[in-house]
Amino acid sequence: MGSDKKSGRASKKQRADAAVSDDEPGKLPEHLEKQQQYVTCGNNLNYNVSIGSSAHMFSALGVDNSWSHKKFQRDFKVAMKWVRGNDMEFDVIGIDPAIANALRRILISEIPTVAIEHVYIINNTSIIACEVLSHRLGLVPIQVDPNLLQDKSGEETATETNSIVFKLDVRCRREGDMMVNEKVKSGQLRWLPNGSEMPEETNCRYASSQEALLGPAGARLVHDDILLAKMRPGQEIVLEAHCVRGTGAEHAKWSPVATAWYRLQPEVAILQPVVGPKADALAAACPGLFTVEGSGASRRAVAGDARQHEKQLEKVRRMSGEEEWSEHVELRKRKDHFIFTIESTGILAPDQLFLRALDVLAAKCDKLLEHL
Repeated sequence: MGSDKKSGRASKKQRADAAVSDDEPGKLPEHLEKQQQYVTCGNNLNYNVSIGSSAHMFSALGVDNSWSHKKFQRDFKVAMKWVRGNDMEFDVIGIDPAIANALRRILISEIPTVAIEHVYIINNTSIIACEVLSHRLGLVPIQVDPNLLQDKSGEETATETNSIVFKLDVRCRREGDMMVNEKVKSGQLRWLPNGSEMPEETNCRYASSQEALLGPAGARLVHDDILLAKMRPGQEIVLEAHCVRGTGAEHAKWSPVATAWYRLQPEVAILQPVVGPKADALAAACPGLFTVEGSGASRRAVAGDARQHEKQLEKVRRMSGEEEWSEHVELRKRKDHFIFTIESTGILAPDQLFLRALDVLAAKCDKLLEHL
């Protein structure tokens, strides 16, 4: 019975692959092809926003719309655009919106990182409440490779393999006209490679130092200048902050990205030739995006790269609803071309985040295949 199902799935896949040849017989009419490929951005609302994925929706036209692995291999592309510090932009072409959104959600909530989970306050005489201080500490990004630590369950003893300990011990005092430690910043947290200094209270016991496990870089803060509290002379804060591994699905403090988002590739199309004085008017309305080619009465308007002139796209959308331009220009977006932006918190480089997100997605696919 199981082998019959597998053979049935294999034969369906073979038929879908065979339907996509080099010359692609049974191509859709131009207007339907446009509806399948583009979202049309109208003046007041968008059109053709859904994805036609049913295998038989165009069977009356003799077109097989089933998913094809061969077509996916041919069309799928990833193009890196730029990496600037903790930010990265890249294009993913030839995938379904569900896959794009899965990558986005994985980046936000399923890549593990290390963050402060427990704060043991020994003394806090500052004006900031202990609960607020603990919450601020939890959101401070920790520069540690999460793959070096194991997950820790709620009641499990904290050890060198599943926890990292920082200590904050600052006292505000006056020295002449200066105040020392008036501002408490994240850089004043000190890593304790040998673990908690009060193991009876924290139930944290290291069998050996973490220096060998974490390497020469050890554990540190991504940013040393995050303001945690302000104090006046005589006030002090003494505490231990214990870090564990987790994911953003449990709490946002473990999310490795400040944000991860995508948008569709925009295109500006000229539906009918725009020539003569009208071409000049169009180029003047959106300089740079539209240019004029040729000279004399035969000169015509040409649309440039919409992505290089994104500030003018909303104007094109509005013009597409005006009587003068509605039959000439159109703003649309490609349904299978996603522009991804990853803004890392600095815990991991953005390119590493993307690779780890792909690993998580691949693991989900493997798990699904096991249950088919």
